[in-house]
Amino acid sequence: MPKAIWNGAVLAESAKCEVVEGNQYFPPAAVKHQYFKPSHTHSTCSWKGEASYYDIEVNGQVNKDAAWYYPAPKDAAKQIAGYVAFWKGVTVEP
Repeated sequence: MPKAIWNGAVLAESAKCEVVEGNQYFPPAAVKHQYFKPSHTHSTCSWKGEASYYDIEVNGQVNKDAAWYYPAPKDAAKQIAGYVAFWKGVTVEP
């Protein structure tokens, strides 16, 4: 079951992830929200739409913009609405 880990903490774990462009997108219910802080960062993908980001905070350390999600993706990516993906040193194990 895929699992996202950073700084010794499991951030998300689910057997119901969606894989898009090689990234595991975790369903909202699988995310341990106590580690997530909303970020003001946004980016735009031509086919998925506008992404929003989270800072990850574990044991007093912050990993800025280490997670992203599409709150209202375009139709081509509607299956990942609200799902969370990771980068910036977050390990995603299969």
